Amino acid sequence: MKKKLISVLLAGCMTAALLAGCGGAAPAAEAAAPAAEEATEEAAPAAEEAAPAEEAAAEEAPAAADEGGLIKVGFAQVGHESDWRTASTKSCQDVFSEANGYDLSFVDCDNDEAAQKEAVRSFIEQGVDYIIIDPIIATGWDTVLTECDDAGIPVIVIDRTIDDSDKYVSWVGSDFLTEGKAAAEWLKAYADAQGIKEINALIIQGTIGSSAQIGRTDGFNEIAKREGWTVLDQQTGDFTEAGGQEVMESFCKSYEGKFNVVVCENDNEAFGAMTAMDNAGVSYGPGNDVILISYDACTAGLEDVKAGKITADFECNPLAAPTVEGVLQTLQSGGTPEKEILVPDNWYALADQIVDFSVDGNPQSMIEVTDEVIEAQY
Repeated sequence: MKKKLISVLLAGCMTAALLAGCGGAAPAAEAAAPAAEEATEEAAPAAEEAAPAEEAAAEEAPAAADEGGLIKVGFAQVGHESDWRTASTKSCQDVFSEANGYDLSFVDCDNDEAAQKEAVRSFIEQGVDYIIIDPIIATGWDTVLTECDDAGIPVIVIDRTIDDSDKYVSWVGSDFLTEGKAAAEWLKAYADAQGIKEINALIIQGTIGSSAQIGRTDGFNEIAKREGWTVLDQQTGDFTEAGGQEVMESFCKSYEGKFNVVVCENDNEAFGAMTAMDNAGVSYGPGNDVILISYDACTAGLEDVKAGKITADFECNPLAAPTVEGVLQTLQSGGTPEKEILVPDNWYALADQIVDFSVDGNPQSMIEVTDEVIEAQY
């Protein structure tokens, strides 16, 4: 019994000694544990506070920007058929450049309606932020614009119009109907001033079904009908120089000696028409047998006005891109842009061909073509 008691006492002493040997480490570990728990508890609320802040920052960041901060824009252009089109394309490429904060995907649709719609669908697949369309023709757009709308991609239409859908945020361009009326009202005033009693006109139209063709043709013909003029024929030259020459060659044969006015619905058609009339021995321009009227007023067109070949040229401003950028920036800031925005146009002639006229009761002004005016033109 005494031996058992001694053994128990010895075991107790050994245990006490062992505990004394570890005495420095145990209190430190016990102190560290509550500190760690306290730090974890303090970090948790901070993390919880940071999460909403990150979410808020994500919500405030512009939705229309890729990882590099560039706004992605898709542009489906009609093609490259004219000097006007070249200037329009360059304007967009200059404005929507990487240096200005944009990533531009550009497609020249080469006057192919199906290719243009496929280009727009490709932009949707790419996930661009905005789509710009210069529509080849005015109809057949509702389905693809609905697809853009469903994808949440705003569409801006430039130059030509879309007539069978309103699923775009803005249209930016010229008033083609007014252009057509202006050309005809100028012709009436000019013919009166020159003592010309009879008008027998030939019209080389643009691409049939495009809003530019429709507006210019309808505007001119409205005044022609009012004045009792004779429109001998009208055929499309597709806004191209080759097309204008081909149509005018046919006109020169079919209406030899019967016409005194030729209306070309853009400058490039006028260039081709002049070649055809030169080859057929037809004199044109101020003081000659045929009054030649054109639209667009590109640099080369105004040079032909100054050279006494084109009698009057009615501008369609191709430099719409800065205005389009304004629409885009309005959308970026959460605003609502205007549905229709007109860019300014001017009418041009030499001094002796400048006459007073009005369109729908609104007095018009003309600009005399000089070297300085040509230098400043697109």
